[in-house]
Amino acid sequence: MYGDLGNKLVQDAKRIRNLENLPAYKTETVRTVTREVRDLDRDVNAILAATNGSFEPSSNPATATTLLVNHLCIRRNKRCLLAYHRTRTDKMEEMVWRGTDMEQATQNAGEADESSSMSPEEEEYVRQFGDLLAAYKGQWTDIDLTGSLEPPRDLFIDVRVLKDAGEIQTEYGTINLTKNSQFYVRQGDVERLIAQGYLQKLH
Repeated sequence: MYGDLGNKLVQDAKRIRNLENLPAYKTETVRTVTREVRDLDRDVNAILAATNGSFEPSSNPATATTLLVNHLCIRRNKRCLLAYHRTRTDKMEEMVWRGTDMEQATQNAGEADESSSMSPEEEEYVRQFGDLLAAYKGQWTDIDLTGSLEPPRDLFIDVRVLKDAGEIQTEYGTINLTKNSQFYVRQGDVERLIAQGYLQKLH
């Protein structure tokens, strides 16, 4: 049935909003929906060509209904494709802005080849968006633009290191972040590492 696969893309887009990582790009579904749009467009053009440009909807309501349904299916499929890609784009931009490790966050879970869940076009988009963001942040090097907009309750917090992160330079000196160690640090110095999953804030 026309529109079924487009609806699946919309459902997948809704699911993406609530996920931490980006799921695999639905290449085959997108291709099939795109093919469906082309087939419907070809059918519409064939019907109109057969009328020699003198089609009157009132005199042929069956043909008019077919044209209307096909046109609405085309529009709906296009909107489903746009919604799916817009949701994925928003998710990728959010992950880049947060400083998420994109390579780890976009690996297909459970696949031996550890292939990326992004399409080649999405990978290029992420790369270019990252470059633009780096250039934008570079204008204000002393301000962390990716930090939380909520003011911290405490200036210093206790954190546990979940993954080795090496040495970081803080206002109060150098800290070596080795797995399972705990530190009492200034929240502003480690917000990015908490967001990336290297550190866990202890309450």
